[in-house]
Amino acid sequence: MKFSAAFLATIGTAAAYSSSSFSGSALKSSVSNDASMSMKATGMGINGFGRIGRLVTRIMMEDDEVDVLGINAGSATPDYMAYQYKYDTIHGKARQTVEVDGDFLVLNGKKIQTSRCRDPKEVGWGALGADYVCESTGVFLTKEKAQSIIDGGAKKVIYSAPAKDDSLTIVMGVNQEMYDGSENFISCASCTTNGLAPMVKAVHDEFEIEEALMTTVHAMTATQAVVDSSSRKDWRGGRAASGNIIPSSTGAAKAVTKVIPSLVGKLTGMAFRVPTIDVSVVDLTARLVKSTTYEEICANLKARSEGDMKGFLGYCDEPLVSTDFEGDMRSSIFDSEAGIMLNPNFVKLIAWYDNEYGYSARVVDLMKHCAKVDAMAGKK
Repeated sequence: MKFSAAFLATIGTAAAYSSSSFSGSALKSSVSNDASMSMKATGMGINGFGRIGRLVTRIMMEDDEVDVLGINAGSATPDYMAYQYKYDTIHGKARQTVEVDGDFLVLNGKKIQTSRCRDPKEVGWGALGADYVCESTGVFLTKEKAQSIIDGGAKKVIYSAPAKDDSLTIVMGVNQEMYDGSENFISCASCTTNGLAPMVKAVHDEFEIEEALMTTVHAMTATQAVVDSSSRKDWRGGRAASGNIIPSSTGAAKAVTKVIPSLVGKLTGMAFRVPTIDVSVVDLTARLVKSTTYEEICANLKARSEGDMKGFLGYCDEPLVSTDFEGDMRSSIFDSEAGIMLNPNFVKLIAWYDNEYGYSARVVDLMKHCAKVDAMAGKK
């Protein structure tokens, strides 16, 4: 059953979510929201226990609306899973108790079934009660491949990466009303698309973007080489991540046009990979249709960050640096002190984002949003 855009937009706002902050030692900032839709905890699972899979699990474990019921970890044994979950170089030691009982990971006394299935169908998500599964292996990113998770009993699959086909793409705070319950495969886009899209939406809604270029200055990721290696597809990408600033391509800016279709053909971008291990920043250089001042743009973004986009769009007027945003759960934090304006129609805007923790929070929010829309459909 489909719902009106107005209804879907209402339940998709940040106000519809309760706080889900992890109390790890590196968590410096979190989103708190006053209102929450009461509902039975939703059974969820994680397919893939890498950087995002582990952080998604941490966030879920602090959320009363979520019941983590299964984790498929590829080849990692339960004791190694416990070690990886408990200790994190950036986000600190998990304050929950972390234990192992056979094939169960025991977090804060809760037993969670783990598995090591190459084919996620074999996990038996349905038997576990995991209706919504986060696909974070990076392998099952098309409807055809992710169907294996559905065949295993899950109801919906949410990709923690850009889809490699026409699966629906949702950026929370931007186009969540597009999910009407009819899709089984939903992409949360990329961390950079989430870091850019909320700011772009706020600016485009008020001033209309005529054309724009984005550059993300992006922290290192696990796909890069520690020392000089080889990469036939991307020669520069094969160089040492820890010792270089590396120009790279990214589809993140173009992906924004999937969630804001009126910007198709008007926005693209590139990336620089830099030797830091978390937190990235987007630089949006835009030509605007409506003449304005930098102060008016800041006022608009501040108002949106405190209003309908609270929790997704942030506003910062302090002279902060990247480490100050570690653990920040907001998607895109506009830095009013860092931008510049050349003339009333040409501006450079800056926004920070924790490409690990902030993005993982959005994956969980998207899973909860899908569950709430589906639950409302079941009541009709």
